[in-house]
Amino acid sequence: MSAVISLQDRGIVEIAGADATKFLHNLVTNDIAKLAPGEARFCALLAPQGKILVDFLVFAEGEGESRRYLLDCPIGLEPDLLRRLAKYKLRAAVSVTSKSDEFAAFAVLGEARPETPALAIARDPRAKTLGWRLIAPRGAPAEDAREDYEAARIAAGVPQGGVDFAYGAAFPHEANMDLLAGVDFTKGCYIGQEVVSRTKHRNLARKRVRPYHVEGAAPVPGTKVMAGEIEIGVAGSHSGDRGLALIRLDRLADARAAGTVLTAGGASLEFDVGAS
Repeated sequence: MSAVISLQDRGIVEIAGADATKFLHNLVTNDIAKLAPGEARFCALLAPQGKILVDFLVFAEGEGESRRYLLDCPIGLEPDLLRRLAKYKLRAAVSVTSKSDEFAAFAVLGEARPETPALAIARDPRAKTLGWRLIAPRGAPAEDAREDYEAARIAAGVPQGGVDFAYGAAFPHEANMDLLAGVDFTKGCYIGQEVVSRTKHRNLARKRVRPYHVEGAAPVPGTKVMAGEIEIGVAGSHSGDRGLALIRLDRLADARAAGTVLTAGGASLEFDVGAS
């Protein structure tokens, strides 16, 4: 049986009420109206300019007017998320409540559905190799295996906000949300939708978080990635000889065409084929 991994850096927010589905669906990048109990959606709340303010996983519970949603979000951004959701609530029949004192997020890597008692459980929608995501009582039995989760996340090319990209500065395409089932391009309007749609249809993404292999010690997050004397990006999280970096795609393509060695902090980096 795979280990239950505690994700202590995650908070839980509950959205409930008769208007909960419409309220959340009209705000975020993914289709909440089609979300069923036992599933999860990867979403983001964007600024009007299309940049990511906070990203999260959404779980659904109940049916009809008893439907509620649980948001698995970065705990450091939970106060800001609560404030923003409250601002948009207006006259909607919804409640927005922190549940982080009671519940926490957990991950279980592997194919088999975990038997761990949980308030909500679903496959991680971002990557099959990330296994299952759970919301369970805070303090539930778990193993100290965060390094295993980080290795799986990085190998899958799943960025972590605040390390691999900056909240308030990165667009969804830059954080690979379009590649990680985080954006529904067929749904109606939401905050920042026009920018996201234009980026897709005009192929305007200039930067993306890309996986790399490193020879030697991996660069610390924030280290510049260089092609000779030209800065092409910034290194992010890493595990072993694998890591992620936010890269200018045109400069990466130029460096490859010229055969220029890519370095960061004295280490040589090799980006995966197709990372351009």
